Amino acid sequence: MTERDSTTSDSAIEDARCGHHAPPPPCDNAPCDGTAASLGDYRAAFYAGRLPMAVLNRDGLVLAANPAFGELVGTDPDQLVAATAADLTDLGADPRVWTAYREVLCGRSDRFRCTRRLKHSEGQSVWVEVTVEPLTGEERVLLTVADISDRHDLLARLRHLQMHDPVTRLPNRALFFERLSATLETAAVEASGTGRIGLCYLDLDGFKAVNDTLGHRVGDRLLSAVAQRLTRCAESAADRGPGRGRHLVARLGGDEFALLVEDSTGTDQLAELAQSVLDALQRPFDLAGQRLSVSASIGVVERTANGTTATGLMQAADTTLFWAKEDGKARWTLFDPERNAHRMTRQALSSTLRPAVDRGEFTLEYQPLVGLDDGRAQGVEALVRWRHPQFGVLSPNRFIALAEENGAIVELGRWVLERACHQARAWQLAHPGGQPLFVSVNVAVRQVWDSDLVADVAGILAETGLPPRLLQLELTESAVMGSAGRPLQALQALSDMGVRIAIDDFGTGYSNLAYLSRLPVSVLKLDGSFVRGFRSQEHPNPADEMIVEALVALAHRLGLTVTAECVESAEQAERLRRIGCDTGQGWLYSRPVAPDRVEALLDAGRRTGG
Repeated sequence: MTERDSTTSDSAIEDARCGHHAPPPPCDNAPCDGTAASLGDYRAAFYAGRLPMAVLNRDGLVLAANPAFGELVGTDPDQLVAATAADLTDLGADPRVWTAYREVLCGRSDRFRCTRRLKHSEGQSVWVEVTVEPLTGEERVLLTVADISDRHDLLARLRHLQMHDPVTRLPNRALFFERLSATLETAAVEASGTGRIGLCYLDLDGFKAVNDTLGHRVGDRLLSAVAQRLTRCAESAADRGPGRGRHLVARLGGDEFALLVEDSTGTDQLAELAQSVLDALQRPFDLAGQRLSVSASIGVVERTANGTTATGLMQAADTTLFWAKEDGKARWTLFDPERNAHRMTRQALSSTLRPAVDRGEFTLEYQPLVGLDDGRAQGVEALVRWRHPQFGVLSPNRFIALAEENGAIVELGRWVLERACHQARAWQLAHPGGQPLFVSVNVAVRQVWDSDLVADVAGILAETGLPPRLLQLELTESAVMGSAGRPLQALQALSDMGVRIAIDDFGTGYSNLAYLSRLPVSVLKLDGSFVRGFRSQEHPNPADEMIVEALVALAHRLGLTVTAECVESAEQAERLRRIGCDTGQGWLYSRPVAPDRVEALLDAGRRTGG
């Protein structure tokens, strides 16, 4: 007789005191005997009313029902006497509705109202508003049923407009998150499904160019065509998989779309769906005479629903979409927990770099630069370390690039320069009779642009008393070779001051040899990739040796000295010496060490290798 709609939202339940709106009791002042005859003078109005009504006792049984109520349920009103009203109006299907209804029957509540879907006696379903309230001064309650199908349909249409994108007619962001939250809640507790959830989060590569060049009308047509292809992909995937019909396609805004897979079966299912989307979108679009080709980048996330939140899932999808674009676009990328942990660590390091300088978390170690002819230490390179309170001791490759990105390299670089110069001056004063060590400090090109490097160096040298000839500044080849304007002027001013300029990692960047003669450079540091070719005496790499020999000869013709990095064996050192390299740096001589260990090298006559 009744039908519950499993797709409807929770019933609206009203529990408010409004007894003054209650209709007059259907019986007169005579004692009530529990039959239709006791309705007295109000019987005619009760039976003639077009609103379905029934009078119930406190047990919820029908004492009397009017013809409109009988028509609604398809039964003669007289046959409804002693019937259970909750069965007739579907009040027992929902535990919360049933509880609120019983509160009125027991006299603990003055009114109850809910919305239910019933099957009319003529066969069609109708939406009704059921109201139950006590009759004044009597141990009976009045149940009324109002047909609100028209109002419900209007509200449903309004909700559809509110929850769907007008361009693509897909569910919009609000409906997507509503569905996502409901899916996570049910998937985590239902034993019938897989308990997993998958998401493909995508945007179109270069969509802004379509809007800018062809206009927003063409852009909207493209979005609508993309939506149709995504829907077909989702339908096809749902038909093939066990979670049939459990795929949702939504437009989240702009050119961003999402494909939600409920009860996913694993990453293979999501990967197959993502690839089908890429294949579908790569086919050209014909839009009112415009033939367009687009691609998409897709972030793919698949995981258990238990313990997953909508925010966490979307953050993972957004991160993975960024990876797909960063890796070259027109591809899908699967969420990688290790890569994400690295990204989170990177973000944590970036946000704490500046405060770490003030907290004194950085320290310097020094690696000797050794003459290949006599094996004596001529200088040291200052290498910064970050003693991070959470991640331990970090080498420069973990944070220098971050410092360059967020600008912290200026403050950090100034600290390194100042500390290294103080230390070099201390060594000079501690060993007045010997040849003093120079200190080599790495400088990022951003330090030249974002600070007055010349003034910083001059001030630090004056403060520490270190002679300029004992300071060497290292810049990467790509930074030095492209120097012009302010950077070139700064390098020239530093060279005129007496500071030595070295090109670090030479041979891996532009290698513009013609430009080299116009730079104020005094040292070339050969990249370790060349030196590694010297590692095996039995199987030497003749190409590496020829390149290094040519570079050394060119450098010497230009009046430059050459330092070979990554020297790890005596055989490498000997071959480099024969070629003509001036100094070497690497683990053969020493790993980076603390300042007091450098003192030991000086006390031993600066001899660091055999």
